Amino acid sequence: MTYMTNDKLRIADREFASRLIIGTGKYRSFQEMARCLEASGAEMVTVAVRRVNIDRSKESLLDYIDTKKFFILPNTAGCYTADEAIRTARLAREVGLSHWIKLEVIGDQATLFPDNAQLLEATKVLVKEGFVVMPYTNDDLIANLRLIDAGAAAVMPLGAPIGSGMGIQNLSNIRILREKITTVPLIIDAGVGTASDAVIAMELGADGVLMNTAIAQAQDAEVMARAMNHGVQAGRLAYLAGRIPKKLYATASSPLEGVLR
Repeated sequence: MTYMTNDKLRIADREFASRLIIGTGKYRSFQEMARCLEASGAEMVTVAVRRVNIDRSKESLLDYIDTKKFFILPNTAGCYTADEAIRTARLAREVGLSHWIKLEVIGDQATLFPDNAQLLEATKVLVKEGFVVMPYTNDDLIANLRLIDAGAAAVMPLGAPIGSGMGIQNLSNIRILREKITTVPLIIDAGVGTASDAVIAMELGADGVLMNTAIAQAQDAEVMARAMNHGVQAGRLAYLAGRIPKKLYATASSPLEGVLR
């Protein structure tokens, strides 16, 4: 069927067959991380610039990522100001990681909610400098639209707080975002706990899902990576298929026309 080969996720000038993006932190070992990357079917993996040995002077998770198979998306995790995030993005580009950046500017340490004012400021600067910017933000429509106006190549609203595993908490907001955001990809970032959460995100119309903790901290991370792979694919197909409307009363599965009486 053609949709299986033609339904690609396009961000900026690149296409990805997989709509699952996964992180590289919190695994029990680099070897486990590598197995999970493979099992997930993902093509894009995100790496925290400030938490990885990028000069390769000692063993690094980068040694376990096959860059012929996986596209590295650096992120600015741990940054609390626009200036910090901008410097981190520039560093990632200077050392050859990528000119793509998953932009995070955190506003609160307990919830890890984004500081949208600082995020917008950093987006404007980095877009002007030629970065492909994918900002992590909240599920507020206006914040997302302003980031798009600033040149974001995709927007990445949270489903729930980072690492919480609670799944998408505000379905209505995600539906509104899906309806209003049509010019760049909409990727759910943060809060997924299990495969059914990924399915729901995709059934709501998200163009992709980014996750880390749900896989890395699962009892069997490799099996969960495989489950997330299938969950994202199933949710996408269900969205494309178009679900039946919900009704209060039953509708017979078999028509009554021609029934012997």
